[in-house]
Amino acid sequence: MAAPAEVKSKADAKLIILGCANVGKTCLIQRYLNDKFTDTISSVGASLALKRWDDWTVAVWDTAGEEKYAPLSAFYCRGASVAILAFDLTDRTTLTKLKETFIPLLEDSVYDCLTIVTGTKQDLVSSQGRQVKSSEGVELAEQLYTTQLQALRGSQNSFLKGLDPKKLYIETSSKTGEGVQELFDQIRSIVLPHLRKTIPKSGKTSVKSSDGVTVLNSEPPAGKSRCCG
Repeated sequence: MAAPAEVKSKADAKLIILGCANVGKTCLIQRYLNDKFTDTISSVGASLALKRWDDWTVAVWDTAGEEKYAPLSAFYCRGASVAILAFDLTDRTTLTKLKETFIPLLEDSVYDCLTIVTGTKQDLVSSQGRQVKSSEGVELAEQLYTTQLQALRGSQNSFLKGLDPKKLYIETSSKTGEGVQELFDQIRSIVLPHLRKTIPKSGKTSVKSSDGVTVLNSEPPAGKSRCCG
């Protein structure tokens, strides 16, 4: 497993996705990176890919969602520029656990980490029923952003100031692709201008694949699940 310090030398920014097992974190990352859907993968520990955004490189970390791995997830949160907070729209307990277990892992990153919330499995809402209202997702995003603004008082240069918190909640379906590109386009539109201002064009990582993705490390799947965690 590549350590965060090692990856820092290869990447200009770090994106991490947090949430319970089986909310579809791995599926979401796979849809974004490879434009494909696989619902039988479950992460153990963490896996990493590098994604090019113009002349800058972003490390994309996919973390395991089982609570026993929470301390490890906290380790990978260090130095994150972006945290995607995921819960399952058809399972309210995943929202509760997101608030109780995973959001506290970001306490040390409140000053310089963009937090964006996504309700996953939007395609299952019609068949299985929605357990979390869209307004609740928006409310969580607004609460997190308000907390950040309070922590940023006195700071003049944070790229997090002046955002519309309502745009920090997006519902997604990794199966159909709905909302996935919108989610990452929103992240990119906020983070990339910051990289342009603060970090020279890197050229550090040679991304040779046609889609601009290099997979550095991926741990073996723990088993099969209804949707990847």
